[in-house]
Parts: sequence; C-alpha cells; structure tokens
Amino acid sequence: MILVSSCLAGFEVRYNGTHSLDERIMELVIEKKAISVCPELLGGFSTPREPAEIIGGDGEDVLDGKARIIEKSGKDVTALYIKGANLTLLKAQEVKATLVVLKENSPSCGSATIYNDAFKGIKMVGNGVTTALLKRHGFTVISEERLFEHLDEYEM
Repeated sequence: MILVSSCLAGFEVRYNGTHSLDERIMELVIEKKAISVCPELLGGFSTPREPAEIIGGDGEDVLDGKARIIEKSGKDVTALYIKGANLTLLKAQEVKATLVVLKENSPSCGSATIYNDAFKGIKMVGNGVTTALLKRHGFTVISEERLFEHLDEYEM
C-alpha cells in the first residue's frame, strides 16, 4: 500500500485551502492502491491556516529539539507538527505502507526540499518533520515528483 499526501489526491487541505492535485495519484487512491493522509490535519490544524516554516534547521532538527516550526505571525506550532508526524507514522505502520509519497517543500512533508525560514519562497535542501520521522522508522519517503520513477518497484 502507498500512503500519499491528501492534497496530492485533490483534497483542499493545504495551508491556503487549496490542493496540489496530481491526477495519477488521485487514480491510485480511487483504485485503492493508495491511502491519503494529511499530517497537518492529524496534528490539529484547520484549513485554511497560516503558513509555517522550520526555523533553525530541518525536520531532523525539529525531532531532535534543535529547531522549531513557526507560523508567519511568529506563533510556535512545533508540537502540532510533531503530533501530526507521529499520527502519520502510526497510519503508515497500520496500513503497512511500502512507499510514502508526500508533498514537496512542506515543513511537514518535504522529502528533498523545504522552504527556508525567511517566508520569501526560498527553498533549501532538507526533510520536513513527518518525512524525517517516517525515514527514521525505515519508511521510503519520496515526493510526488519522483513517484512514477518508483512504481515499477512496487506491486501495483
């Protein structure tokens, strides 16, 4: 089973109330080959919500207590992101996910890049907090940009 970000399946759960529909991923969900999840909603956020970025590192640093996740207004929302990451981990374990596909650039889901801490749309190399936690537990996490490079490796 593949676990995918809900926004990639067309659900309007992104911080600004939009989705990031990838029709190929939506098809996998419709065909019951993938299950969607939104770590931010699991953590207790609503939609829409204020944009947030990791301050002082990446998701690994958040998990290690060396960085925080801060909304644009300055509110620390680290605990909600960690809660969402932990609940996503439980879901991945429950469905025995063989692959996890999360939305690139997110402070939660980014698997190659995240936005830096300037709220200016600048990206940096790093994992989001959910990706970091899943990888620590042995899950393969990739972005939507790389999913179809990997499909041949997985029983579909």
